[in-house]
Amino acid sequence: HILEESEELVQRLWSNTAYFKTEMQRLGFDTGRSATPIVPVMLGEAGLAKQFSRELFDAGVFAMPIGFPTVQRGQARIRVMNTAAHSRADLDRGLEAFAAVGRKLGVVN
Repeated sequence: HILEESEELVQRLWSNTAYFKTEMQRLGFDTGRSATPIVPVMLGEAGLAKQFSRELFDAGVFAMPIGFPTVQRGQARIRVMNTAAHSRADLDRGLEAFAAVGRKLGVVN
């Protein structure tokens, strides 16, 4: 019913997705190909994706690792699920955590 009355939430969802994806790419992350608000952060090996996810969790960010058999071997990733409920501050906090963990694990400079 809410979505029938206004497109505000849908627009905010896509705005949040575009902002997050653009900033992740600016940081040097490979965001793969996605036509949905789910942003993949491509890491390659499942072990790295699991470690990355644990480090993010320790930094206060919950993001699931996805590996074989859900995706092909060598295509492991972190799955980031943006929502319309995320504020810009939420997204920036997530970006800071991704940047710190990415540098720590040698994924980005």
